[in-house]
Amino acid sequence: MLGVGTRLATTSPELTAPGSSNLSISWREAYQLRWRRRRALWKSYRSRHHLRIVKDLTGKINPDDILAVSVLRNEITRLPFFLDHYRHLGVSQFLVVDNNSNDGSAEYLAAQPDVSVWHTAHSYHASRFGLDWLTWLQIKYAHGHWCLMVDADELLIYTGDDAHNLRKLTAWLDGRGQVGFGALMLDLYPKGPLDQCSYRPGQDPRNVMPWFDPSPYRVTRQAPLGNLWVQGGARARMFFGDNLQRAPTLNKIPLVKWNRRYAYVNSTHSMLPPQLNFLYDGPGGQTPSGILLHTKFLPEIVSKSAIEKQRQQHFHAPGNFDHYYDSLSAAPDLWHQGSVRLDNTAQLEDLGLMCAPDW
Repeated sequence: MLGVGTRLATTSPELTAPGSSNLSISWREAYQLRWRRRRALWKSYRSRHHLRIVKDLTGKINPDDILAVSVLRNEITRLPFFLDHYRHLGVSQFLVVDNNSNDGSAEYLAAQPDVSVWHTAHSYHASRFGLDWLTWLQIKYAHGHWCLMVDADELLIYTGDDAHNLRKLTAWLDGRGQVGFGALMLDLYPKGPLDQCSYRPGQDPRNVMPWFDPSPYRVTRQAPLGNLWVQGGARARMFFGDNLQRAPTLNKIPLVKWNRRYAYVNSTHSMLPPQLNFLYDGPGGQTPSGILLHTKFLPEIVSKSAIEKQRQQHFHAPGNFDHYYDSLSAAPDLWHQGSVRLDNTAQLEDLGLMCAPDW
């Protein structure tokens, strides 16, 4: 694997270097991608029947509101800080699908003044890992809005976010004619066994999980979508060293000025139309980008891993990842001599993990 900061060749001679919007594909591939997008949108439209409204504040959405959409299950521990973080960044309303939580998450969300809540007991796996439900909400409510699609364990940061909230960032993007903002998902973890640290709801996860892997990260582009494929970091090192091809994909395009014709393909890792995938060129790239701090490794991950192994909802071939859940259930120590303590966004920029906007 290569370290960040290295400009990489693409995986196909048909694609240009990362960061370019010139995508050369055959007419047959273009036709297939067009129908793939239409099928995704149609599937999302049909999935509206899976959703039962719990609390609806969408009538209060203003034309210039920044929205956040999310699907979750049993995230009561994370929700207080998650909501406060994005409120502080400038999110006006949250559209949340609760996938049959039983820990009080739905009730907590319904009590919030800026959260609309839908409930579903349908399969997360069968809904393209929640994409069908969230895309339907984006089609209905987010057209023309800047919209974040983030999980409850993802916190977006970027250089200057203390002085430039999302409203200023999106105005800057609008001025460039840019319809999206990419980010690297960066795994945070504690020093010591995962079940030995202490966390209370509302606390900043960075206070108890301040460590990350600064490198290596492998960056390639894939045909025919032209989407990035970024792998590496703590999970690749700890759990997939014998088969790096199965390591999690870390590139995302979480912030997009939404159009009802757009569709995410695989979480927020890739999009259609394919030109949207060039909004982000990964770690070491020159396109302005941020970081999604991944707070998966709170102490509750140890008990949750056994539950998720049984549910079999989070991977395309869930049985292939039993070893992953078993390893997490053993409360491993992810820290190693190469770990770096998180300081600030300037540090992440210096490491080549993101690129600052030209404010």
